[in-house]
Amino acid sequence: MSAAVTVRRPVLADAIPGALLRDVALVAAAVLVVAATAQIRIELPFTPVPLTGQTFGVLLVGAALGPARGAIALVAYLLVSLGLPFYAGGESGAQVWYGASAGYLAAFPIAAALIGRMARAGHDRSVVGTLAAFLLASLVVLAGGALWLHLGLGMPAVQAVQQGVVPFLVGDLLKALLAAGLLPGAWRLLGRAGDHPPARG
Repeated sequence: MSAAVTVRRPVLADAIPGALLRDVALVAAAVLVVAATAQIRIELPFTPVPLTGQTFGVLLVGAALGPARGAIALVAYLLVSLGLPFYAGGESGAQVWYGASAGYLAAFPIAAALIGRMARAGHDRSVVGTLAAFLLASLVVLAGGALWLHLGLGMPAVQAVQQGVVPFLVGDLLKALLAAGLLPGAWRLLGRAGDHPPARG
């Protein structure tokens, strides 16, 4: 009788030496990365949800940090943004949680944990694996957004998909293609995709 063994492979953040202080610094840096990408904002006339670079920052953080640190970083981002202008377009405060973007924000930690877990499984080492991981995690964010538009704001389900999902599919594909070049490339530069001991995040 044999038991299946799940191999926890390292993520990019594990290439940085250290323990607790390293993890705290990584989470703080991740909050700033997501805040910076959130400032890339384009208003669309056919949907109440703006197009931003935020999802790319969220998923990049999750893949680089791993599931635990990635999710913690996104929860920290949401909490810090209650007082600092870190939301899209420099917004801050609890009122954002009553607007059209609330469902996407709520899905961020989940998506970061998901893509971090896939990175732990080694999907970020290849172009195809990274592309698949980014697209799957992007769908989690889009689903959260559409669900809130439907249940929270009372938008009909079809309209919620039309305004909360469809306008962002091409952009999310482009972000996934960009990540598919960046992450495997970063591993090749490190030259040690499998020999670093796994970390806690």
